[in-house]
Amino acid sequence: MRNGILTIMKKELARFFGDKRMAFTTILLPGLMIYFMYNFMGSAIGDMVKVDETYKYSVNVVNLPESVKSLSGEMPVDFMETDAKNADNIKQAIENKACDLFVIFPENFSEEVAAYEPYMGKAAPNVEIYYNSASKESSGAFAMMTGMLDQMESMMANKFDVNAGETKFDLATKEDTTGSVFAAMLPMLLIIFLFTGSMAVATESIAGEKERGTIATMLITPVKRSDIAVGKITALSIIALLSGISSTIGLVLSLPKLMGAASDEISSNVYTVSDYMLLAVVVLSTVLVIVTAISIISTFAKTIKEAQTFVTPVMIVGMLVGITAMFGSGAKTELFYYLIPLYNSVQCMVGIFSFTINPMFVAVTVISNLIYSAIGVFILARMFNSERIIYSK
Repeated sequence: MRNGILTIMKKELARFFGDKRMAFTTILLPGLMIYFMYNFMGSAIGDMVKVDETYKYSVNVVNLPESVKSLSGEMPVDFMETDAKNADNIKQAIENKACDLFVIFPENFSEEVAAYEPYMGKAAPNVEIYYNSASKESSGAFAMMTGMLDQMESMMANKFDVNAGETKFDLATKEDTTGSVFAAMLPMLLIIFLFTGSMAVATESIAGEKERGTIATMLITPVKRSDIAVGKITALSIIALLSGISSTIGLVLSLPKLMGAASDEISSNVYTVSDYMLLAVVVLSTVLVIVTAISIISTFAKTIKEAQTFVTPVMIVGMLVGITAMFGSGAKTELFYYLIPLYNSVQCMVGIFSFTINPMFVAVTVISNLIYSAIGVFILARMFNSERIIYSK
């Protein structure tokens, strides 16, 4: 590597890491915020839908059959038998969340069920269950009651069973579950993290130096303009990559908590070292493309604020590309998709996370990204040679 490139890299890295507050807010803070925010969201969502284990459901019942009462067993429920004339008051109590459930069984329910046959052409005995879906306790009581009645119905006309016993019938492995979740979510989030980290440093480095007038001093040095472009892009890519890694670690650590009940089936440990190495190569080449694009846009801008305004639409496009990971049935198998900037990286990430990656596609993606970055460096160097662009006010 030429001395000019190393000099520019050292200058950029020293300027960035010399400002401890900027280094903290750009690299460490995003990961910490994501980790704590997603953990908090997971806990909050769990509290919204999960009923306390010690809670006993309050259920008012009209004409409670003995068969239902005995079937409830040790379920956390208090049955309170009442008369149908109290229906309006109980419904109002459920509406006000003062009561969980109101169930009305037909009189002589058990006899009617025993005598009922579908071929008779008459309506089946109907059980009315009133609940409040806005209350997690009422919703839980409704789910418990309907489950109990379904079990009772199957016992009364049990011609055959489906998946009876202790055998595990869901054959999805932890790898399958983790892969489906990670392949759908992480590519989009990684693209967002990389764009966010790149915007934070690239706009300040180029548009900021134009705004302060210090870039003119750099350009009159004997260092080649192409070396300045390469040095800046390399240093900014390192910083953006560190920011992206921090955010990704925070996300991966907090994802099981965010997913709630499925947390036992989700683990980043299902991926091997080679999987992470392939991901690192793809992410690094993607950072180069993103930083190069933002650097070119920032060179056109006169101020940091203007540069961020120009870059925002590009970031939105990147987010839309990342969202495509949520659709389809896995990574694309056609080679030409891996020649499209950003989309090729998203498809590689989908393949890596879903254990379907073709190493040839990774190679094509990395090589094409390096070519796009080299073209961008050439364009940036030419822009540095333009006084109209560099000294624009």
